[in-house]
Amino acid sequence: MELKEILSIAGKPGLFKNIGQSKTGVIVESINDGKRFPAFAHERISSLAEISVFTQEDDVPLADVFKKIFEKYEGKEAIDAKSGSNDLRAFMKEILPNYDEERVYTSDIKKLITWYNLLVAKNLLEFTESVEEVKAESTESPEEKEENTSPEEPSVAE
Repeated sequence: MELKEILSIAGKPGLFKNIGQSKTGVIVESINDGKRFPAFAHERISSLAEISVFTQEDDVPLADVFKKIFEKYEGKEAIDAKSGSNDLRAFMKEILPNYDEERVYTSDIKKLITWYNLLVAKNLLEFTESVEEVKAESTESPEEKEENTSPEEPSVAE
């Protein structure tokens, strides 16, 4: 499942799948227990694909952070989100060394770990597509890469 289909709703614990549209919002299904209910337009609903983590340079998309955790823990659950503040910050430093320690709070790290562990437990994280894309790009010769990246010159009729 793609992260753009997984939602976080402010004030509600857990993550939700986008099932469909309604007149006043969207219909969601809880990933935890499978219950369906409407989420209204006035609620703060965020797709996980839209969320990023602050770093010293550019923000890093949540999908990239999840991928780093997935690779480090070999597809298994990460540390417990209820670990101490120092353990959580050490974990984050290990995964994303240049994260902005002033703007990323301990509660944000807890939420990130909770989401990751939930998605891994429900087998909803898949990174095979991006691995296949990387392999396809690496098999191209330098000339093919150059051809694919150079802009085409528009023809001018005289």
